[in-house]
Amino acid sequence: MGILSAIGQVLTLNELAVAAMFLAFIWMLFRGIPVAFALVGVSLIFALLGEIFLDPYRRAFDDVIEFDRIGLEYRKFLVVSGRIFGGIVKNPVLVALPMFIYMGLMLDQSGVAQRMMQSMQRLFGGLKGGLSLTVLLIGIILAASTGVIGASVTLLGVMALPQMMDQNYSKPIATGTIASAGTLGILIPPSIMLVIMSDQLAISLGDLFMGALFPGLILGALYIVFIVLYGLVSPASMPAPAQTDAVGWDVVKDVALAVVPPLFLILLVLGSIFAGIATPTEASGLGAFGATLLAILNRRLTWKVLKEVGRSTLNTSGYIVGIFLAANFFAYVLRAYGGDEIVEHHVLAAFDNPYAIVVFILLIVFLLGFLLDWIEITIIIMPLMLPIIKGLELAVPGFGQVADPSVVWFAILVAVTLQTSFLTPPVGFALFYLKGVCPPGVTLAHIYRGVIPFVILQLIGLAIVFVFPGLVTWLPSVAYGN
Repeated sequence: MGILSAIGQVLTLNELAVAAMFLAFIWMLFRGIPVAFALVGVSLIFALLGEIFLDPYRRAFDDVIEFDRIGLEYRKFLVVSGRIFGGIVKNPVLVALPMFIYMGLMLDQSGVAQRMMQSMQRLFGGLKGGLSLTVLLIGIILAASTGVIGASVTLLGVMALPQMMDQNYSKPIATGTIASAGTLGILIPPSIMLVIMSDQLAISLGDLFMGALFPGLILGALYIVFIVLYGLVSPASMPAPAQTDAVGWDVVKDVALAVVPPLFLILLVLGSIFAGIATPTEASGLGAFGATLLAILNRRLTWKVLKEVGRSTLNTSGYIVGIFLAANFFAYVLRAYGGDEIVEHHVLAAFDNPYAIVVFILLIVFLLGFLLDWIEITIIIMPLMLPIIKGLELAVPGFGQVADPSVVWFAILVAVTLQTSFLTPPVGFALFYLKGVCPPGVTLAHIYRGVIPFVILQLIGLAIVFVFPGLVTWLPSVAYGN
């Protein structure tokens, strides 16, 4: 009791409730409870506690539950669920979510990536580290045309890893290259993470797509430079094949023909947005149509493929929307306890320098990436941090065109930080996607060691974007200016 009374003297009742909500949620996750169920369960429990035991909060939960002599009823929860669900389904930006997921999955089935891999291997395969460079270049192209991490990592792993092993590549460098190249799709537009951020922060999806382009390409360039330097320092880790065919114009022509279809899809989606011809939602429909057209042209579109892509799109979209609804209810209950004011007060009180506050938030997001998926962090944490960022006086250049440059810059900083969550254990999804397709002899330990330098490169890229915010805001301003 002495410890509890001491804590009570430091924290108020609502601060204890907010902290307990987060701890209970994380505890449920470690118990293996699905994310959506954990969010809803914690929310209902703390709504009940607030209604029964905490007099100041009863009015806040009157439209959620009621407790009388007969017992507990959650019928009034229908009012809240209707308000939360109605707000989500009426948002036109979120229509792009299943469209981009479908586009990525259909492109995976179209055979475009396989043809790029075969042609680029002929072009770069004779070089030291040539297979790694091939994987990175294909990863960048796939990132700008799919945005689906699971599909990209799995596809690159199936196509490239066996050949890397046959060529005696170091297992850590081979797996690290594939995992990092596959995660570029979460940042380089079109990205489903940016779609959700646009909704949560109430900012233009076009701004986010254009703002993320340069940071994504910078990360890709850092990866390529690292592979080249690593090949010079440790050539035995990425040896050239014993026998190689001469590279002629026929190989260059084959590479050009293989790259044209995905570039067409990128131009169709991003070009239409950047030129102001289509909104991001409309462009997502164009992308879905373009990916289907590529599958038809490559004679890969069958009823089986169409059924599988449709089922996977439905499952992935349903998973994200389910977490979306659960996280919104969690945020609703958290807000009833004054969670947003509590977080804002403590963060602002901890630092005087506004940029130190941004660094602190990014550090929290980076650490949470070890424990939580990017979806929960985006939906729960981002709205809590939005009032803080808007209240800071950040000298972010908007060039007179971007409506809220500091929020756009902050969103891209968080997006770059969250990309590390795919590579950091224990819940780095890219690690497990890759492990599922690894040949025998490649262990999780190899993958963990392989991704360490790429996580460091991601943090270097984050520092570059932090120091030069114009890399984020310049392209949106130019697009709107024209």
